[in-house]
Amino acid sequence: LLPDLSLLLPCCRAKEIKTKLGTLLQKPDSTIDFIIPYPEKPEKPPKAQKPSPEEALQWRDSLEKLLQNPYGLASFRSFLRSEFSEENAEFWVACEDYKKTKSPVKMAEKAKKIYEEFIQTEAPKEVNIDHFTKAVTMKNLVEPSPTSFDMAQKRIFALMEKDSLPRFVRSEFYHELVK
Repeated sequence: LLPDLSLLLPCCRAKEIKTKLGTLLQKPDSTIDFIIPYPEKPEKPPKAQKPSPEEALQWRDSLEKLLQNPYGLASFRSFLRSEFSEENAEFWVACEDYKKTKSPVKMAEKAKKIYEEFIQTEAPKEVNIDHFTKAVTMKNLVEPSPTSFDMAQKRIFALMEKDSLPRFVRSEFYHELVK
């Protein structure tokens, strides 16, 4: 007589599951196995003090003053986000951060990231620069330096100054600041 195999199957199946679980529960061979890729938490910007109405009024005539003020920059970025055009301010901020980088290795990493995020054709946040500026920027990135993005950053600054700043000054965002 042959034993009823259906009675043995659950036992074999349980052993198989136990063996697999045992393998998963073993200690890792190295600490590298403990590294789990969690997305980095974005840094919270420092709490910026709301400017006086007089200070905010100065931003009408100076994009530079607006961008240098943490509260002004945050307000401007919120406004641009509402218009789906925040990539220009993000690019400008990324360039400012890039210029402060001292390590050549870090500089090369940041340059690559900025290029891939903002400059290359069909980049996720591609900024609107002309072909000549794009070509000069790409040439500058062969050997990254603190000035690699200067021409592109100046073009984007001029675009924001001519186009975005006047709209911001007419916006409710701005009118709330100068009250």
